[in-house]
Parts: sequence; C-alpha cells; structure tokens
Amino acid sequence: MVVVVTFDRHPNSVVAPERTPAPIYSLPHKLRVLEGLAVDATWLIPFDEAFSRIEADAFVRQLARDFQPLHSLSVGSGFTFGYRRRGNLELLSRAGREHGFQVHGLSAIEFRGEVVSSTRIRETIRTGDLEAATAMLGRPYSVSGMVVRGDGLGRGMGIPTANLAVTDLVLPPDGVYAAEVLLEGRKQPAVLNLGCRPTLRQPTPSRQFEAHLLDFEGDLYGRELEVVFRQRLRDERRFADLAELKSQIRRDVDGARQALGLGLSAG
Repeated sequence: MVVVVTFDRHPNSVVAPERTPAPIYSLPHKLRVLEGLAVDATWLIPFDEAFSRIEADAFVRQLARDFQPLHSLSVGSGFTFGYRRRGNLELLSRAGREHGFQVHGLSAIEFRGEVVSSTRIRETIRTGDLEAATAMLGRPYSVSGMVVRGDGLGRGMGIPTANLAVTDLVLPPDGVYAAEVLLEGRKQPAVLNLGCRPTLRQPTPSRQFEAHLLDFEGDLYGRELEVVFRQRLRDERRFADLAELKSQIRRDVDGARQALGLGLSAG
C-alpha cells in the first residue's frame, strides 16, 4: 500500500504566520491531484500548535507503530521535520534500522538547470510563465475554487460568468486567458478574466476571477470548479464604457475559441 503524508495547511501558518506563502492549490484541489497519482491513501495531518511541538524521533516512533508493517519511507534528500526541524534523513535512517523499514532519500529534480521547489513554482506563476509552472508541476497548471455570487454584471451584458473564490491562492498576472473548466469529468471551453475590472472605476476595486463558459447554460453557484489555463490573450485594460467593454469581451470569446481550436461563435 502506498500512502502519501501531507498537512492540511502550510506549517508556517502556525509556526511563522508572517512568512506563510500563498498556496498553489486549495486543499480539496491538492487532495484530488494526489488521488490522481494512483496512491492507495492520503494521511492528512491537521497541523496545529500541539503537532508542531512533536519531536522528530517521537513522530517516527508513532509512524512505525501506526503503519505496521511499515516497509519504506521516501523523502527528499534535504527533508527536515519535527520540532525546530531537528529530524533529517540521518535520523530517519537510524530509526529505520531500529524499526525495520527502509528509507529512500530522493535527489532533487531540476528544470532548466535549477532545482524545482514550491517557491520557484510560485514565482513562475506570479510572473506568468505558466509553461514552466506546468512542467514543474507535472500536470497542466490550474486553479480550483468555489463559485460565489458576483454583482451580475456579466449576466446583465449577456455574458454570464462563474466567479471563483480564489483570493488566498498564488495567481498569474491580471489579464484575459483562454481556459478550460473541468466540469463533471468534461472539459468545458472558457474565457477567463483575472483582475480588478478598471472600466467600472470602483472606489475600492477587488481582484476578481471570472470564467465565462462557452456554449454552456446552467447554475454553477456553490460548486467547486477547476480552471486550466491554456493561453494568455491580452492584458487587462480600461475601456471608455460598458458598451466598449462588451464588444471587447465578444472579441475575447472569439480569441479563446481560436486558441482552443474551436469554431467561431455565430454572429
């Protein structure tokens, strides 16, 4: 049996809140990705103050006891764990000899001559190098979030959007993208707007993540959608009025269709 061990949050959110990085995936999204790796189970550990104070050797003893028979552990060669990060590969190897399991220290993976890390992946996403993010993630870069109610502006213009709650995640630069929404096992083509909608000239603008699903009708409120970025179409910009914005959105829809290999909309 293959078991993945992970936390329900970034450890820094407990031990160093001021240095907590924005997550790449929401927790439900991360669990789905792990499930797709054909593992037998995932052990999701609630990371809280009490857990953060467990000494490394005590955690290994618990692991060996609760996962009998424990055959092997695979970790990165620079892996550290336990209270104040006192545990490392050497401690795991000693514990393995004592409790009868093997330890595999896996070498770092490189991409474009540099080591792959979550920090590096976050940076490529922020700068818009989504091709690199996809390569390092080992799957198409995507964002997952719950559909929440917006102000209805898109629907009022005849171009309804699904507004996703993704404000806590690391995100690409603002702009318009061709995308695909994973919906009930199907890939639904979409055009995505990410930004603060400057045309509205709001006194306190907030960043919005709005996906218009092409050739789709239905209620998506309260559902979690995964949006796969395919191609950047343009930067976000301010238009003279809503009529000009609507015309541009229509062109964006056609641009997304072309980018995704679809026919243009009628009219």
